[in-house]
Amino acid sequence: MRTFNRLLLVGLMASLPILGHAADEAPSADPEVTIRTEGDRTIQEYRQNGFLYAIKVTPKHGKPYFLVRADGSDGNFVRSDQPDMLIPSWKIFEW
Repeated sequence: MRTFNRLLLVGLMASLPILGHAADEAPSADPEVTIRTEGDRTIQEYRQNGFLYAIKVTPKHGKPYFLVRADGSDGNFVRSDQPDMLIPSWKIFEW
């Protein structure tokens, strides 16, 4: 019985680093930001758990702008300040 308890204790102590490593890779609430330079632009990619959801483009001359996902598909981004889909606001009937 005493040998079994010692083996159990040694096994638990050996598995503690593995459990600590697994706890470090839990999803975080903070986005991962990747910054790169292409020509005269600085591009910042915002990812949440590996999912690219927004891109900030800062040109050398001009105002920065954001590219956001138009829908759930890959690679389909639109400018947040100039959306492709304009929603009409006509008044058809009024009480």
